[in-house]
Amino acid sequence: MKVKKTIYIIRHGETDFNKRGIIQGSGIDSKLNKTGINQANLFYSAYKHISFKNIYTSELIRTHQSVEPFLKKGITHTPLPELNEINWGIMEGLHPDPYNQIHFNQMVEDWRNGYLDKAIENGESPNSLFERQVRGLEKILSRSEEDIIMICMHGRAMRSFLCLLLEEELKNMDKFKHSNLCLYVLHQTEDLKFKLELENSTDHLW
Repeated sequence: MKVKKTIYIIRHGETDFNKRGIIQGSGIDSKLNKTGINQANLFYSAYKHISFKNIYTSELIRTHQSVEPFLKKGITHTPLPELNEINWGIMEGLHPDPYNQIHFNQMVEDWRNGYLDKAIENGESPNSLFERQVRGLEKILSRSEEDIIMICMHGRAMRSFLCLLLEEELKNMDKFKHSNLCLYVLHQTEDLKFKLELENSTDHLW
């Protein structure tokens, strides 16, 4: 079956917030640390031969830095707010402690049980995240001439977006594992369905 579109999806490289276990969300615009920059360069070395027609990122700088080596080649770059990380509300920027961890774990467990309209105080629910991602995907798919693209985004947002692409129930989003600068590859075929080819790969980092 003929492939219509191939999507390479990566999570951004490591930041100091990642290293310290601090939730960033969409409200903290942190930069990559030295490890994250090295991860970006290693990914570029492994995939610079791919003829990407466009690179989509969130509006946050850590995604821009993660694809910077590709952008220096002149590849088209399209930041989309619809690809931003989920807003973690009052938990963003907090240092991890037992209370915060319990609060976080309980919210994630509620989402797994299907309570997808729940959100951390002042934050965003998975259903709200999913709804904006639907709008973002419509923009991406409207450009039919872009047969091979890259998307750089964030951990929780990536899980939701993979559910959208693969028509998986959103409550099952935690089945999609991720790490900094991991790679997923999906192919869209003539039936317009996406098929998963590569999942949470970090082979390029070693």
